[in-house]
Amino acid sequence: MIVRSHRLRIGLLALVGLCLVTPPTDGQQRGRERRGRPPQRDRKERRIDRERRGGPQRYSIEQAISDQAQLHTIAFSGLAFITGDFGAATFLPPGKVCDFFGFQYMRDIDAAEKGHNPMFLNRVAGNVLQILTDEQQAKFESLAHEQAGQFDELARMRWPLIGAFYRELNGEIPSGSKGLNKKAVIRYVGDIFAFDAELSYRRAEIFGQVVASFTPEQKAYLAKMKFGDFSTWPDVDARAHRLPRGTEKLVNVAYMTYASELFSWYAGSIEADTYFCPERHGTYFGGFFMKDMPAMGKRDYDISTSVTGDGGREFLRVLDERQRAHVTAIPDERRKALREMVNVRRAIATELRRFLDGKSADEEKILALGRRYGELDGEISYYCAAAFAQVNRTLTEEQRTALVKLRDLDEYDSAPAYIYSRPVRGALGPLDSGQFFFTPADTKGE
Repeated sequence: MIVRSHRLRIGLLALVGLCLVTPPTDGQQRGRERRGRPPQRDRKERRIDRERRGGPQRYSIEQAISDQAQLHTIAFSGLAFITGDFGAATFLPPGKVCDFFGFQYMRDIDAAEKGHNPMFLNRVAGNVLQILTDEQQAKFESLAHEQAGQFDELARMRWPLIGAFYRELNGEIPSGSKGLNKKAVIRYVGDIFAFDAELSYRRAEIFGQVVASFTPEQKAYLAKMKFGDFSTWPDVDARAHRLPRGTEKLVNVAYMTYASELFSWYAGSIEADTYFCPERHGTYFGGFFMKDMPAMGKRDYDISTSVTGDGGREFLRVLDERQRAHVTAIPDERRKALREMVNVRRAIATELRRFLDGKSADEEKILALGRRYGELDGEISYYCAAAFAQVNRTLTEEQRTALVKLRDLDEYDSAPAYIYSRPVRGALGPLDSGQFFFTPADTKGE
């Protein structure tokens, strides 16, 4: 396990749009050729989604943590986990980390329904970068160089845990062990999120400095850009504002990401910063690979908002009553933790916004809250891993065939692992997944 000083100022990119604009791998390209859908069809699907719901989707914290939203998201993760593999489970949209700056909410409520299209990030970043002064841009560039080196580390921290969850799924637990140790999972995920909180603190600190230096002209320009309405943003391409050729790619992506998040934070609110989508937590099961892979490498592709709900419902239909009960019990197990997560997120967001007001935030408080946030994420992830393993042990061959068909990703090959959305080739090295299991000498169990 990695040990860090609480005072270490290191960082990670919340690379919100990377997963949708990274050039496709060979396997992704084959999938695109066979089943790539044009944007026109996606717009039609969005209209059908609205009609099915009886109007525009209303996003809120209460909706995100509702039993229905949670159950369908959990079921979708179960489908992805059981039909996927370790590599697919490591895939994660980078916007799901360091996400206390309102960007996810701004995407989900977008009146133009472009929030889940690569153009969304590109346009908001372009508008911000074109009005920043050289000094303001230099702050972003310096932060990008500072934090880019930690991008790889935080991604790799997830791998041993995912490896352990797959060992539990496949019954490959250490000899004599009773299985996953809930406390070990909770403790480790607490470390991951404490790291995340540390990075978020540093990012908010720099954001606050940039906002404090805004000119009246800059404030007036941003005031014309409505939060959550892509159609009010001038058509500015962020690619024209990239750092010089030869700059490390992750540094460049971080630089663009800061610009997009600066706007969502500056124009948003505490509620926007607190908000999270239902799949924000328990991200170790491959649901994002299954959902986002068809969009990889496409510059204008809208992911249907019904993908997760529809896939989750179909997964539950394939299961028999006993199998289904393992999954439907999870919302009850997670409910208390989710409620506390909302409170913890709001406390973190409130403290970070002190920087926006020209004040200092309490770093130790944010790190402690971040650790608690991770412990709660570890708890709800443990429940999912245990339930999915129970289901997997009793699936018939007919059910497995039906689930693979439901996955519908035969043309997409997963890499051995991903650093967020970037495939990693070659040997991954040893993963200490054994640390998450009870030892044979432990007689207490959980």
